[in-house]
Amino acid sequence: MPVIHVDVVSAEEAIFSGEATFIVAPGESGELGILPGHAPLITRIRPGAVRIEKSSGEEEFVFVAGGILEVQPYKVTVLADTAIRAHDLDEVKAEEARRAAQEAMANRSSDVDFARAQSEFAVAAAQLAAIAQLRKRR
Repeated sequence: MPVIHVDVVSAEEAIFSGEATFIVAPGESGELGILPGHAPLITRIRPGAVRIEKSSGEEEFVFVAGGILEVQPYKVTVLADTAIRAHDLDEVKAEEARRAAQEAMANRSSDVDFARAQSEFAVAAAQLAAIAQLRKRR
């Protein structure tokens, strides 16, 4: 079965590096499915889960809070603003962050504060959605 090399990195560390048979990433305009031999592509990614079907048959999930996705026929690179391995996601912290962002949006003192709160809300909501998605798969 053909494989494609995948690297997921954040500013802090390399999160995943390995061979995969299929990758799903949260593209700016919707979910992207990537197979070996995919046409070259560069796009922004939105907060969400990157699902990697490894060549061993196992699945790896990585939450990304945005960034850039580069696809070459035999290599995929995810340059994430923030990346967290699925097993490191904390539902309680994500829910607290979502509530705090909602509160900040309601009590904004400027457009900049509102935009920051909206961004924080989107990331927290995406983390909660990724956690829910992982629960369904288990």
